[in-house]
Amino acid sequence: MALDFQQVREQVIQMGEGASSRAAERRAKLEKTRQTLEENAHKNQYLLEKIQAALTQNANLRCALPKDEHLNQVFELPAIPQAMTVLAADGSQINPDRHAAVDYCLVNVGAIQMQYGSPNSPSTTVRSRLFYDDQMFTSAGRITEQLVALRRDLRERQLLAELAQPCERPVITLTDGPLELWVGRENEPDAKEYEKHFEEYLQALRQMHQMGASAAGYIDRPRGDLLVRLLEIALLPLSEIDKAGRDFRPLLGVTDIELFRDLLQPGQRSAVFGIQSRNASKYTAELALHFYYLNVGRDQAHPYLVRVEIPAWVAADEHMLNDIQAVLVHQCQILGGRTYPYLLHRSHEVAVVTRDEKQQLDNMISLEIQNRLGKLGLSSEKQATKDLPGRTRKTP
Repeated sequence: MALDFQQVREQVIQMGEGASSRAAERRAKLEKTRQTLEENAHKNQYLLEKIQAALTQNANLRCALPKDEHLNQVFELPAIPQAMTVLAADGSQINPDRHAAVDYCLVNVGAIQMQYGSPNSPSTTVRSRLFYDDQMFTSAGRITEQLVALRRDLRERQLLAELAQPCERPVITLTDGPLELWVGRENEPDAKEYEKHFEEYLQALRQMHQMGASAAGYIDRPRGDLLVRLLEIALLPLSEIDKAGRDFRPLLGVTDIELFRDLLQPGQRSAVFGIQSRNASKYTAELALHFYYLNVGRDQAHPYLVRVEIPAWVAADEHMLNDIQAVLVHQCQILGGRTYPYLLHRSHEVAVVTRDEKQQLDNMISLEIQNRLGKLGLSSEKQATKDLPGRTRKTP
């Protein structure tokens, strides 16, 4: 038995004993957060000035940025367009495994296209890319799982830009997860490789902007607190602005969706906010990152809030904003009891590489190499012991 249940049981008891007091503290924090939102809902310029002051002390500050709309403003569900193309893409990967007999990795990207106002069934596209030999290395050394993930995100965006090109407008492109990518720090070994792929990612976004397509990232069950962090700055005296995002976290633990749960009725969205962060500063002009919260729940008794990330060109276009809001709410009603966009679900099904498929690929590669070379490399001893049937026990 690997887990000591006796130790865990004692900690579970401690956890339960403090549950009531923690819940009361959380309710008090949430009420304080709501009050702060109401008091600062119309103070956009004042808050922007405080953020600028905070940035002089903390360049890595992360929070929401007020835009043109009031912080607590609510927007009703618009009508869904009668004719429109919606594209969704997702990706999966087989990560490099230094213990395997053959050194390779794979990026698999799938997309699905649906035309509103057309009797045509949704169509799918799959692109699979195998990396091996020299492709498993960068100038800094062996390829990392983080770099494989970045290539996956890049290929998702490139495939959407490719498929959107011949479509009649309006076109909406959707991905699961944020638009903001983590690209590493400048002093990391793979910094140049990260930057290269990141620039290609930005270029794919620019292509969508140039062709008049919109883009959105759908974050299911978000746990972010960008707006809450902004409200903490609102509470902070200017004389102590150096504490912003660091030592001063009176609302720590409250999430944005808790704040909006009572404000947004089904189908409604919040105001649009900008994103202040170290990585977000890499997205400039028409690519500047924005977000809003959307209630995709079916009724008042079952609210379900998600975060939607959009670039600046979408945030500035009322028609694009309305179309994405309407489409996401509609998509979340298709899967019956599951409140998740149908097309994102289908794109995942198209893109995912199952365990059986990985095993088939391993066998295919092994057979090909054996046929060409007459032999195959060996897996590591660690992997060999993992592959033993059942657990082995050393006997005296």
